[in-house]
Amino acid sequence: MPQKEISEKEALLRLSALCSQAEHCSYEMEEKMRRWGMAEDERARVLGRLAELKFIDDERYARAYVRDKVKYNKWGRRKVDQGLWAKHIDEATRRRVLGEVADADYLAVLRPLLKARSSSLKAADGSEHNRKLVRFALGRGFDYRLIRQCIDVPDDMEDADGDDTVE
Repeated sequence: MPQKEISEKEALLRLSALCSQAEHCSYEMEEKMRRWGMAEDERARVLGRLAELKFIDDERYARAYVRDKVKYNKWGRRKVDQGLWAKHIDEATRRRVLGEVADADYLAVLRPLLKARSSSLKAADGSEHNRKLVRFALGRGFDYRLIRQCIDVPDDMEDADGDDTVE
């Protein structure tokens, strides 16, 4: 149920205060205004003004999002990309920002993550242990080629077509 309608000026004040506290993307601001019951043309004007005043910038937001999700949530490239997609960040921006993160940054997160997970796994043999580690890392959004750099995985675990998936 939408809240009572608010004016463009009030929306601009509320959203600029919100954006001055933390990074937000245009989609989040659009959704807030939609819930407030604002008309589409009003939302567009407020979003334009927020962008003009540099309160919102989707590329800046994407960089902060990527940095935080890799460092604090320990996510891989694929999961971060899904998160950005869910925030309606355009593909070109997603590719550009994700391309700025070096494999070494993902490996710096992945190695300790796998080491910690490895010690808590129960497996019948080394092969099963590695499969569980691979499945865990894939679930965190890491690329199979990076996972292979961290653990010994036999080549036969890769699909015949060279895809990054594991059965």
